[in-house]
Amino acid sequence: MAPVSSEQFRQACGRFATGVTIASVLDAEAVPHGLTVSSFSSVSLDPPLVLICLGHAVTAIELFRSAAYFGINVLAEGQEPLAELFARKGCDRFEGLEWYRGETGVPLLPDTLAAIECAVVARHTAGDHDILVGGMVRMRVSEGAPLLHFASRYRRLALD
Repeated sequence: MAPVSSEQFRQACGRFATGVTIASVLDAEAVPHGLTVSSFSSVSLDPPLVLICLGHAVTAIELFRSAAYFGINVLAEGQEPLAELFARKGCDRFEGLEWYRGETGVPLLPDTLAAIECAVVARHTAGDHDILVGGMVRMRVSEGAPLLHFASRYRRLALD
């Protein structure tokens, strides 16, 4: 049997609708860094654990690997420009952007559906990605509709 190609893998996984988040971290000089992440999931209720998956080619991968804390900003409908900004390479994604420090120091964005602060509890290598498991230590939630990603496009939730 022929192995599944990277393109086939992307096509199949793209048929699973996901929310869109921005993972964030501070470097040693307290400069904020972040990137758009759709591979975010809850892991455990007791204790409350979540995970994100970051590709080894991500420029900020070493910052996430060495961080004690990271943030997750769950994007709302209409925040596609934020998702696009944090998906770009070669730019300061936080330049001119409003953000605030959470209690753990991680950079968080206002007006998101959720702002989650996590303490890193485990790191695993799986293929060309790192899986970071975080224990949720702080959170803020807001009402609103989520920004979704499906079949390589941003989508909106259709409510009945």
